[in-house]
Amino acid sequence: MLVLLPPSETKAIGGEGAPLDLDALSFPELNPVRDKLVSALADLAKDVPASLKALDISERQVDEVHRNAALRTSETTPALLRYTGVLYDNLDFPSLKKAERERACERLAVASALFGAIRGGDPVPAYRLSGGSTLPSHGSLRTLWKPALEPVLKEADEFVVDLRSGAYSSLAKIPHAVVVRVITSEGKVVSHFNKAHKGLLARAIAKSRTAPNDLKGLVRLAEKAGMRLEPTGEKTADLITD
Repeated sequence: MLVLLPPSETKAIGGEGAPLDLDALSFPELNPVRDKLVSALADLAKDVPASLKALDISERQVDEVHRNAALRTSETTPALLRYTGVLYDNLDFPSLKKAERERACERLAVASALFGAIRGGDPVPAYRLSGGSTLPSHGSLRTLWKPALEPVLKEADEFVVDLRSGAYSSLAKIPHAVVVRVITSEGKVVSHFNKAHKGLLARAIAKSRTAPNDLKGLVRLAEKAGMRLEPTGEKTADLITD
């Protein structure tokens, strides 16, 4: 099972792992693009004003540029500890039992602007790059990632659940994936609590001893966790909130 989560703009700082080693990441076929982007971000960081513009951040966030400059030398930590925010707060990876954390690292993956896709246990440094960013040296990330990432995800020989947000969904289409959206019981698309409910679903998937291998199994898993997941098509489902 492969569950693709959206990343977060914010990242936890620091870590106890060795510096970035692309060969330690899942989906090694993506390493040529990863290497190219890491180098591009580090080079761009030499020009702070250009970095702020490309990353669409303010001068108050200049530390993000400094972190990009140190991508190859800074400490790493597992992806599910690196990403922060509402989704990851509700996943609450540190509170899971050992076996559940192992399942989370195996089943959960993060859609990343910098790394394409990484599994939950992959060691990564703190960085700043968004799915909608355009780098002066390479253009849009969609143009760069689509030819490399799409074949890798299309060939994933496992049940894929797509929880990505729009900018990251555009980096690669996954025809066989089940796409889950969050809506209210009145049928309105949820914005504010969207990530929270996706985090809770990801947590339920990590806690389950057996991984579902189709949409029906995912619906049953959600129901056991007290969540309401309704199929809306062969490859789509709505997570209903109160």
